[in-house]
Amino acid sequence: MAEDKLYQATYVGSGTFIISKPKRSSRKRRQQRLKSPNAGMRK
Repeated sequence: MAEDKLYQATYVGSGTFIISKPKRSSRKRRQQRLKSPNAGMRK
């Protein structure tokens, strides 16, 4: 479980990496939407 909470880059070959990063928590997502509610705002 602690593995998916870290930023991790796995080298596959020929300059290719698989980058895994932790998901953003729903609490942070909600706070960000409340703080800056300008998605799709009209001109």
